[in-house]
Amino acid sequence: MQATDGNGSSPKKSSHRLAGISSMVGTTIEWYDFFIYGAAAALIFNKLFFPNLDPLTGVLAAFGTYAVGFIGRPLGGLVFGHFGDKIGRKSMLLLTLMLMGIPTVLIGLLPTYETIGYWAAICLVILRFIQGMAMGGEWGGAVLMAVEHAPDGKKGFWGSLPQASTGGGLMLASIALGLVSLLPEQALFSWGWRIPFLASIVLLGVGWYIRVKVPESPDFEKVKQHAENIKVPALKVFKQHPKQLITIIVARAAENAWFYIASTFTLAYTTTQLGIPRQDILFATICGAAVILFMTPLCGHLSDRVGQRNMFMFGLCVLALFSYPFFSMLNTKDPVLVWTAIVLAIGVVFPIMYAPQAQLFARQFPAEIRYSGISISVQLAGVLGGGIAPLIATKLLSVGGGNPYLIMIYIGSMAMVAIIATTFMPRDRIAQTYQQSNELDLKTKITDQS
Repeated sequence: MQATDGNGSSPKKSSHRLAGISSMVGTTIEWYDFFIYGAAAALIFNKLFFPNLDPLTGVLAAFGTYAVGFIGRPLGGLVFGHFGDKIGRKSMLLLTLMLMGIPTVLIGLLPTYETIGYWAAICLVILRFIQGMAMGGEWGGAVLMAVEHAPDGKKGFWGSLPQASTGGGLMLASIALGLVSLLPEQALFSWGWRIPFLASIVLLGVGWYIRVKVPESPDFEKVKQHAENIKVPALKVFKQHPKQLITIIVARAAENAWFYIASTFTLAYTTTQLGIPRQDILFATICGAAVILFMTPLCGHLSDRVGQRNMFMFGLCVLALFSYPFFSMLNTKDPVLVWTAIVLAIGVVFPIMYAPQAQLFARQFPAEIRYSGISISVQLAGVLGGGIAPLIATKLLSVGGGNPYLIMIYIGSMAMVAIIATTFMPRDRIAQTYQQSNELDLKTKITDQS
């Protein structure tokens, strides 16, 4: 996968930094929109949109609307992946930004069950589905803009920057919901919960301003000039690259399930089952998200040294080993141990798996079908993993009589299956690309000094 733009080294040198940083900032905003819904589903929506259900069933119903966003993500990956391969990465990123931000604002204006009955839940599902479609197209475009602009030997690092935006979005969403949670309960459930959703209109403007400045991907420009015209890129993905599609779906499902269990299900589990104050869990989540911002680029940099596949498999091993200590620490209800468990789960275990994915998955497909390939596979993994994980975890908790041991088995089993799937991906080519990157940096420094 080449990253040349045909215009000399100087434009390339500046464009990969602009692409990486703008992808990170723009995707942070979109993740904020996506996560603010998840946090509200765990704490608020069950009471506002499903008030006639008992607490556990209400949480299940709220998580059901939450899962709809994941169902929309493969469709978004298919649609935006198609046009991303045909028209360009940049235009799709601008479109998905709008389709994520506008529904978020509309959710903030939505009447509740008390006003319009079950129509409120129906409208909520529709808006969540649109959000899911937008996020399904967003991820592929953002990571490809970063990876395809990046120089060889540093694609793991630059590709990890939009991945780090997960932490930024989660942190912003948790801070926003944490601040409004300080309101008296009557104010929170009448109007306070709307503020974080309405605030998205400001972030939408910021994201648009940043993304419109980024040049198109150099790999896509080369494809337009030299590659054959592929009418339906997704069809070629399914016909000629089924192995890559299946391995990514199975490999990524465990990481995705873990993240949404640690960040969303845990919020409901600790507050309703263990009786821990929601402000304490939101604070721990904010701290874990802040650690993501630093750990993800660090793991991305390390993946350039040890290989993206190796880093990803190491993270899956850590996940399999950590699931039992995680719930054991939560069940102590000790504030320090609970805080430590959540910060480690979100801020350390997750980034080891998440950081190398951009380059690891992108290199599984040729440039002319790459947007479609990674979008479809990653978003289907999202349905299999994150979309249903809070629902499965809630049901397993009920079956286990409030004991989370079945959830531990569920996570550990998914991690082991993911490790096996990852072994079918091509081995890392570490030394050659890293040496080429160092030689390129040395030549650039010599040129700058002269």
